[in-house]
Amino acid sequence: MTNTQSNTVGAGFKEIRHRLFGGYAELLRMPHTARFSVGAVIACMPFPMVGMTITISVQHYYGSYTLAGALTAIQAIALALAGPLLGSLVDKFGQRQVSIPTIAIWIVAATALVSCITARVPEWILFCIVPFMAAIPPWGAMSRKRWTTLLKGDNDRTNTALSLSSIFDECMWVIGNPLASTLAVISGVLSFSFTGVCVLVGAAMFLGERSTEPPSQTQLARAAGLSRAQYREQIAERAAAIQGNAENTAQSIWGPGLIALCVTWFSLGAFQSATGISIISFAKEQNVSQYTGFVFACFSFSSLIGALVYGAKRWTIALWKRFYFCLAVVNIGISTFLFANHLWVIMIIYLLIGVCQAPTWINGNQLMLHLVPPTRFTEGMAWMGAMNAIGSSAGSAITGIFIDRMGSHGGFMVVTALALASLGIAFIGFKQIKASTETPTLTEVAL
Repeated sequence: MTNTQSNTVGAGFKEIRHRLFGGYAELLRMPHTARFSVGAVIACMPFPMVGMTITISVQHYYGSYTLAGALTAIQAIALALAGPLLGSLVDKFGQRQVSIPTIAIWIVAATALVSCITARVPEWILFCIVPFMAAIPPWGAMSRKRWTTLLKGDNDRTNTALSLSSIFDECMWVIGNPLASTLAVISGVLSFSFTGVCVLVGAAMFLGERSTEPPSQTQLARAAGLSRAQYREQIAERAAAIQGNAENTAQSIWGPGLIALCVTWFSLGAFQSATGISIISFAKEQNVSQYTGFVFACFSFSSLIGALVYGAKRWTIALWKRFYFCLAVVNIGISTFLFANHLWVIMIIYLLIGVCQAPTWINGNQLMLHLVPPTRFTEGMAWMGAMNAIGSSAGSAITGIFIDRMGSHGGFMVVTALALASLGIAFIGFKQIKASTETPTLTEVAL
């Protein structure tokens, strides 16, 4: 190869690298952004690790997938109830004020739960402790709130920032899933201890970065000389004006678009949780349980690549088209697990469809920017997560029963039914979701 050809190839790789990473690097070079972004990801480790740790540990000590599924379902229901409440409290009073006591509750609950599982206490005690495992601050929503506040009005960079957040999330799942399965097989105590350390380290990084913390509704209302209720009312009026709906000036963030999105996220959570517990059962039947976490990691790795490419491109295709395309790829692809005869087949399918997983969530985050004003963004994101958690609990509970009766094949039957139903539900809300993308974003709402 001549020097000219080498220079051409080098320049080509440099251009590709710049297109993929240039926008992300620019964001992370902004003062203090890297610290809160990475801190949020580390603090989120309970999400990929706790569910799998509970499933593996409970099945090991109690020998029941039904009990494991029921416990993870209870935790998901508790997350669904706690998420919107914590999100609303964060918007009202501030990120630090809500997160610190919430973390303390989680640490105590995690210590109690792992002690009780290893001691094989009566099952009812586990059901009493598990709800407190939902005391997890909405780190992802709080991180995205900081980005949308810093980049207010810059839609392209906001899209890149949301993609960056999803990339970090997928890194968390890539690391968390195999780590959880490995540590939980060795010891549930070890797995929960590692998760607790991550929570404390991540929280210190995130909450210690105060210069990027967005003002709470209480602070904004005080600065404007208003009560919080008056401030929220004025924000609702401005949001309605931007959306061209003068009649809808109530303080409630609920409208047809948000309802459609949350119902879609409910069904998404249902079939994805069903998929997880079914794969764990399938791997155990084939005596390859040690590889379960790596299969999930493949999905997360593929999703990470999807997020990386998706955020690097400036899209001209309508948001609603991108949303439905990515959702259809994930749902239809996971439905084919019913016909898989080996764990590696599932891994390959996961690798193929995973590239659309993170973009689906990114599109959902972008839809939220059209649906709620920025002072309610954390609350709106929490509601979306809550509906996903409720769906997850329903999927886990139903699938656990089918697996105990019919094995992993019964679980994958449930997965297929839920995935296709999820896609149908999403298209029922087509009119509302499409309409929401045709209105301006609400990031400019301010007094």
